[in-house]
Amino acid sequence: MEEWEVPTAKVNTSSSDMSNISCEKLKCYMILTDTEKIVIGSICCMAGPITLLENAFVLGVIAATATLRRRPSYLFIGSIALADVFASCFFTISFLDFHLFQQSEDPFAYLFKLGGVTMAFTSSVGSLLLTTLDRYLCIYQASSYKLLLTRRRALLSLLILWSTTIFISSLPLIGWRCPTGLAPPCSHLFPYINRVYLACWTTFVLVLLAVILCAYALILWKAHRHESYMTSLHGSTGTGHARMRMDIRLARTFGLILLILVGCWLPVLSFMLVDVSVLLTKNQQRAFAFCSTLCLVNSAVNPLLYALRCRDLRVALLHLLNSLCENGRCKKSTGNLTPGLPSGEDIDCTAITEDEMPRNTQINSVSETVKQQQLNTEK
Repeated sequence: MEEWEVPTAKVNTSSSDMSNISCEKLKCYMILTDTEKIVIGSICCMAGPITLLENAFVLGVIAATATLRRRPSYLFIGSIALADVFASCFFTISFLDFHLFQQSEDPFAYLFKLGGVTMAFTSSVGSLLLTTLDRYLCIYQASSYKLLLTRRRALLSLLILWSTTIFISSLPLIGWRCPTGLAPPCSHLFPYINRVYLACWTTFVLVLLAVILCAYALILWKAHRHESYMTSLHGSTGTGHARMRMDIRLARTFGLILLILVGCWLPVLSFMLVDVSVLLTKNQQRAFAFCSTLCLVNSAVNPLLYALRCRDLRVALLHLLNSLCENGRCKKSTGNLTPGLPSGEDIDCTAITEDEMPRNTQINSVSETVKQQQLNTEK
């Protein structure tokens, strides 16, 4: 906290100038010790490349598979992967360059890098919201899902999302910045950033997270109500109870998704809200620097939660790897790559991703069972 206070001296004007010079070189924000630099640098150097490779791999599989490119759900998953690719590049480079190498940049260069980080993370959360709404529609509008969410509408929603995030992230760059510059600074976490802008962006992301939480809660409630209906209809000795109830499996999966999402984002957003109205200490600034790496960790985990759990994407990945092996004269048998009936985990994945309305031959997801329930009720 003393870093932000103007030191007292005999000549008040000169002491004020010294304080302003220190902040002009952004020294007020470079608060990590050598040990903390090593730790936080190791985190970024490990999480950054892993995030880049994972999400680039997911993008490559979706782009190389025509059937996946036609499905809205995989367009949303591809948007998550693209945003996380940008996040791994912008965040890792700018964070290491600022905190470890302590490069003092002009306002335009700094705000350009920060705008890239803002665009990437905002697009990532927004794409997660679209994926959640896709699952919600597949559960609550099972019979008209394909009519409501067409490929054109999915592309339009992605266009609106990315256009909005690019506009929001570029606002400080085009003029909405701290009116006093760094004498004194408005935000003690981000140089040149206006407090009102920081408060608006933080509130916007919190609203997105709240909508995601509400949508998952409604999906779980729908699944629980359906399971209760099926239990009363067929009795507790039916084949469905040979395995774990569907709503319990969904609760475990969604609980893991939400725990990671909230755990990675809530600490950072809390520090930002506090920074709007309270003077942060140096220890709080250090804590924020460590918490901000959790957003990068969330981008590294997203492919495992949203992409690689999907049976169709795994099958497409195996086919793609097999094709690469054949092109490299490393031929392998493809007999075990033929898609079969989904296992228990695959049923979870189908229910979670809702990438397509289920097949007519078998009930594979919550959406089709809900539709079957509605037909039985009408009869």
